[in-house]
Amino acid sequence: TTKEVASDMRERERERERERKRERERERERKRERERERKREIESARDEKSYLNRLYEELRSA
Repeated sequence: TTKEVASDMRERERERERERKRERERERERKRERERERKREIESARDEKSYLNRLYEELRSA
Protein backbone atom coordinates (compact mmCIF):
# COMPACT_ATOMS: atom_id res chain seq x y z
CA THR A 1 0.00 0.00 0.00
CA THR A 2 0.95 3.64 -0.27
CA LYS A 3 1.37 3.95 3.51
CA GLU A 4 3.76 0.98 3.60
CA VAL A 5 5.79 2.39 0.70
CA ALA A 6 6.00 5.79 2.42
CA SER A 7 6.97 4.12 5.69
CA ASP A 8 9.69 2.07 3.95
CA MET A 9 11.02 5.18 2.24
CA ARG A 10 11.19 7.06 5.55
CA GLU A 11 12.96 4.12 7.18
CA ARG A 12 15.50 3.93 4.35
CA GLU A 13 16.12 7.69 4.66
CA ARG A 14 16.62 7.35 8.43
CA GLU A 15 19.09 4.52 7.83
CA ARG A 16 20.98 6.60 5.25
CA GLU A 17 21.13 9.47 7.76
CA ARG A 18 22.43 7.14 10.47
CA GLU A 19 25.11 5.89 8.08
CA ARG A 20 26.11 9.47 7.19
CA LYS A 21 26.36 10.25 10.89
CA ARG A 22 28.53 7.17 11.50
CA GLU A 23 30.78 8.18 8.58
CA ARG A 24 31.15 11.73 9.93
CA GLU A 25 32.15 10.31 13.31
CA ARG A 26 34.69 7.95 11.68
CA GLU A 27 36.15 10.90 9.79
CA ARG A 28 36.40 12.96 13.00
CA GLU A 29 38.19 10.04 14.68
CA ARG A 30 40.63 9.72 11.76
CA LYS A 31 41.30 13.45 11.99
CA ARG A 32 41.92 13.21 15.76
CA GLU A 33 44.30 10.30 15.20
CA ARG A 34 46.24 12.22 12.52
CA GLU A 35 46.55 15.14 14.95
CA ARG A 36 47.79 12.85 17.75
CA GLU A 37 50.35 11.32 15.38
CA ARG A 38 51.52 14.78 14.29
CA LYS A 39 51.97 15.80 17.93
CA ARG A 40 53.94 12.59 18.65
CA GLU A 41 56.24 13.34 15.69
CA ILE A 42 56.81 16.91 16.90
CA GLU A 43 57.59 15.71 20.42
CA SER A 44 59.97 13.08 19.06
CA ALA A 45 61.77 15.72 16.98
CA ARG A 46 62.05 17.97 20.04
CA ASP A 47 63.51 15.11 22.08
CA GLU A 48 66.02 14.34 19.34
CA LYS A 49 67.01 17.99 19.01
CA SER A 50 67.45 18.27 22.77
CA TYR A 51 69.60 15.14 22.82
CA LEU A 52 71.76 16.38 19.94
CA ASN A 53 72.21 19.76 21.61
CA ARG A 54 73.36 18.09 24.85
CA LEU A 55 75.75 15.88 22.90
CA TYR A 56 77.12 18.91 21.03
CA GLU A 57 77.66 20.80 24.30
CA GLU A 58 79.46 17.80 25.83
CA LEU A 59 81.73 17.50 22.81
CA ARG A 60 82.39 21.23 22.76
CA SER A 61 83.36 21.33 26.41
CA ALA A 62 85.59 18.22 26.22
